Amino acid sequence: MAQQNVAPSADLQAVEQLSQAYKTMAAELGKVIVGQHEVVEQVLTAMFCQGHVLLVGVPGLAKTLLVKTISDVLHLGFKRVQFTPDLMPSDITGTDVLEEDHTTGKRVFRFIKGPLFANMVLADEINRTPPKTQAALLEAMQEHRVTVGEKTYELPEPFFVLATQNPIEQEGTYPLPEAQLDRFMFMVNVRYPTPADEIQIMKQATTEYRPDLSRLLDGAAIQNLQKIVRRVPVADHVYAYARDLVRATRPGEPGVPPFINDLVQWGAGPRASIYLILAGKARAILHGRVHVTTEDIAKVAYPVLRHRILTTFSAEAAGMTGDKIIDRLIREIPKTQAEAA
Repeated sequence: MAQQNVAPSADLQAVEQLSQAYKTMAAELGKVIVGQHEVVEQVLTAMFCQGHVLLVGVPGLAKTLLVKTISDVLHLGFKRVQFTPDLMPSDITGTDVLEEDHTTGKRVFRFIKGPLFANMVLADEINRTPPKTQAALLEAMQEHRVTVGEKTYELPEPFFVLATQNPIEQEGTYPLPEAQLDRFMFMVNVRYPTPADEIQIMKQATTEYRPDLSRLLDGAAIQNLQKIVRRVPVADHVYAYARDLVRATRPGEPGVPPFINDLVQWGAGPRASIYLILAGKARAILHGRVHVTTEDIAKVAYPVLRHRILTTFSAEAAGMTGDKIIDRLIREIPKTQAEAA
């Protein structure tokens, strides 16, 4: 079994620092966000991989508050954009404004930056804005820059987009096409709180409770940690397991489980394989390890794959969701089988 070189001592020390920083971050976020530990871990995992996140959940589950709190804890520039049907691309990218120089009398164009020029951008209800504005946002996500007229402007680094989407009300919305959904590293399901958490939420929201948050990392530190994530060694059998998991989502491929051909219309592409490995690396570091296991890959498979599996009509009629299909795949693809590949 081939494996990459062991991480150097400087990286090992950085991994320990990041693991400890993650525990501290989770504790700080816990002052504001009650419960939702899995959501917090997945959002931070994607951020340390330079990935973007789509948060899906009904209104009132503190999705916006979560993103704002993370930006405060990480000392990052934060902008929130409420996506509406009349939102234009220039409303988020910025626009050229004609101004007159009072000393010379000349008129010149000055570029006024839009809300995309921030480290962390919250695209609230991204499916409520027309495709042209969605496309402007997605271009920025992919290229980390925006083009206005004939000029191109670089966005600040690090740059993350965290978009929210309401899964209930779909009337008058513009659902993201599959090709655009693929730009998001993770789709994170934000679920209802537990009974105990809901009591705690009520207590915090109906009193004068105002948490004092500590700022733990800045943009430069996050960029350095993103580089360390990419240097985490991965064994060949872990690569093989990620490959097998992704290829098993594609109907018509040789050797896929029989139920895939019946339930899945389109499977995940190669970008899913890349994200599985990157997310596995970040998860390993957050848990204090300098090597990736097949269990790490299985844990991140849900947020990576759920929006990349397009089910058939018969699957939808039978109540088979992407998560249920991933469940079956993880049960049917043995982790030890990949090790022999």
